[in-house]
Amino acid sequence: MPPHDPAMSAAFTTLFLIALGLSTVLRLWLARRHVRHIADHRDAVPEAFRDTIALEAHQRAADYTSARVRLAVVEVLVGAAFVLALTLGGLLQAMHEAWTTLGLEGLVHGLAFIASLVLLSSAADMPFSLYRTFVIEERFGFNKVTPRLFLVDLAKGALLGAAIGLPVLAAVLWLMERMGDSWWLYVWLFWLGFNLLVLLVYPTVIAPLFNKFTPLADASLKERIEALMARCGFRSSGLFVMDGSKRSAHGNAYFTGFGRAKRIVFFDTLLEKLAPSEVEAVLAHELGHFRRRHVWKRIGALALATLGFLWLLGQLIDAPWFFQGLGMQAQGTAAALALFSLAIPAFTFPLSPLLSALSRRHEYEADAYAAEQTRAEDLVAALVKLYRDNATTLTPDPLYSAFYDSHPPAAARIAHLRSS
Repeated sequence: MPPHDPAMSAAFTTLFLIALGLSTVLRLWLARRHVRHIADHRDAVPEAFRDTIALEAHQRAADYTSARVRLAVVEVLVGAAFVLALTLGGLLQAMHEAWTTLGLEGLVHGLAFIASLVLLSSAADMPFSLYRTFVIEERFGFNKVTPRLFLVDLAKGALLGAAIGLPVLAAVLWLMERMGDSWWLYVWLFWLGFNLLVLLVYPTVIAPLFNKFTPLADASLKERIEALMARCGFRSSGLFVMDGSKRSAHGNAYFTGFGRAKRIVFFDTLLEKLAPSEVEAVLAHELGHFRRRHVWKRIGALALATLGFLWLLGQLIDAPWFFQGLGMQAQGTAAALALFSLAIPAFTFPLSPLLSALSRRHEYEADAYAAEQTRAEDLVAALVKLYRDNATTLTPDPLYSAFYDSHPPAAARIAHLRSS
């Protein structure tokens, strides 16, 4: 391990503070732009939607979006303060020392240290989750979660996280410690295999722990959908309806899994709101993601990014200035993993528009595919209903949207559909 260089530590501390400060200011500036842009356009429905969305619905979407963004502003500020407290404030170091004092060492110490960080982060996020669910979602008529269901979901999530997360974390820490200088490559291969396994078992093992899935009972709709799948060359293990109304009034549809484990899932809320031709068009869009191989392209992009980040961590893990520049005297694999996960978002947030642009390109391609397999106007009608019923703002700030939105703005998306 190289000797400690105080100048390097101080320089990295300064660089981290600049990155965290700039990313925080950028987030706050974007949020302010977004809220102001929505307010400036609140009193008039965009021309493309004046025949289909009432002014009252448009204003409700504006108010709903603004409320969520204002909460996000507080989250950004609290999140930045939390990261500073953990790193330069010495909280991570204190947690590391506390587990050492209790006599833990090696792999067990690393597991306890990371697990305590996850629990502390979850506790910091809890007030925002509660406010979002029981205040904002409740105020706008979306929330269906009872306090009891919230606690049950919380308990299930914690148990599932522990049952899956702890063994995975143990494997990662073991590989980091035992595989020499190339540990990052072994961790990446393990991570890749684990994610593919999750994709395979999620539809039948994990998802049913939280929601009920029943076969689609509407015979005419089922026949229509099966004809669409035959045209698209898509085979699935079944068509299912999920009790999305158990938690929210929002509607959606998706397909999940791969190979023979693929299944198509409709929220019950979606089926209640859309006509059969519109449901078919929404599914055609989802099948467009499959036919254009978007899932595998995204997995590939994520795999390459993960490989790059793991390689970078591999270069930092033996550098004392990395640890001490972020407020830790202790060094080791678990400490490096924790510090890296806390620090890297401050440096990568400015790259968000690149990822959003790729995602929006995929949405346009899936829309174009849907327009080939069904009537474009059916998808337009479905999208308008979903924008209205989900209170999606029709007038996002363009720059905010470029950073945060995985889907194109409503007006641009519908214009693209009608021109295809």
